[in-house]
Parts: sequence; C-alpha cells; structure tokens
Amino acid sequence: MNVVSIDKPTINQMPIVSFPGRIHTIYTASQVPSAVLALRSAAIVGFDTETRPSFKRGERHKVSLLQLSSDSDAFLFRLNHFGIPTPLKEFLEDKDIIKVGLSTTDDFHQLARVCDIHPAGFIELQQMVKQFGIADMSLQKIYAIIFQQKISKGQQLSNWEAPQLSEAQKRYAAIDAWACLRIYRHLHDGQFLPQESPYYHELIEQE
Repeated sequence: MNVVSIDKPTINQMPIVSFPGRIHTIYTASQVPSAVLALRSAAIVGFDTETRPSFKRGERHKVSLLQLSSDSDAFLFRLNHFGIPTPLKEFLEDKDIIKVGLSTTDDFHQLARVCDIHPAGFIELQQMVKQFGIADMSLQKIYAIIFQQKISKGQQLSNWEAPQLSEAQKRYAAIDAWACLRIYRHLHDGQFLPQESPYYHELIEQE
C-alpha cells in the first residue's frame, strides 16, 4: 500500500511558514459585526480555535480564541472576553459559507460549551487528505507534505487567556486558520499529485 507521509526530522529541516496577510484581533463584541461582514465577502475561509492548556488533572478551560481567515486577512475572536455574539454564531451556522478546518469535531464540542451552536458549511481536511493518500493527520505534517514548509508549534501551549496576546501568539493563530484554507485550495485545484510527492512511499505495516 502506497501512502504519503513525513517524519519530524524532515519537517525540522524545512523553512518556517510566515503569515502573508493582515491580522485583526477582535477584543470586544462591538467589533464582531464588521469583522463578520468582511469575512462574508470571502468565498471560503479557514477555521481554527485555541484553548488555554490545562496542566492539572481534571482542569478544563473553555475555548479562548476562534480564528477565521481569508487569503489576505485573519480575524482572531477572543471568545473568553465576549462569548459568541449572534453575528458570529450565524456565520458559523451558515451552510452557504464554506469553512475549512482540521479536527473540527473537537472544535465544535469546545464551542458548544460556550453556547448552543450548530456549525454548518464545514469541510474537514482530515477526511479530504485521505483521498490523496496522505496518511498524516496533523496540520503541521499535512502542510509540510504539500508545501515543504514548517508550521512552528512554539505557541501551542501558551496562555490563550492572557489579557493581551503576544505578536507570536497572533501569528501562530492566524497561520493555523490560513493554512487550512491554503491546503484546501491546493488540493481542490488539483495541484497535488501523490505519486510526484517526495514523501510518497510504500507503507510497511508493523507486525
């Protein structure tokens, strides 16, 4: 069985991804309508969330940040400040707006802890990449396979409930949503051929 997969040492030799667009951090509910209006002008958006990590047994935090990105602009909604206002909820539930994410079921469970929400119009990348023989399911590995660049995970376990997000946190959050969109476009447009990938190989099953 032939698959496309990559290992960590290979990824670590790759150049780091940088976000090419503008980042807008939404701190108050009053900023949400204009941000959602701007996102509605995009045909497709990338999606992700961040939650403050828990380091104690039994400790759980609600989702801190929701990221939505077009090709040029990423909007970071600080849900720990204002929850999910109606314009944002309606956007996430709009089946006619395509939103692309990775491991979205986990994100939906997190959002449901904030309010009664029924997300629609989502494409799950983990299902999509299987059609191209990609065996790896993490965003970092999928992105590296397709674009030969590394998404840094240095901010993943940072405090997403901090009063002010650092510039490094903003870049990390923006990239995660934007990367989902970029992967989708590349695959959807037929620009990735598994057999031509340098990471295409025969899967040797462990006994």
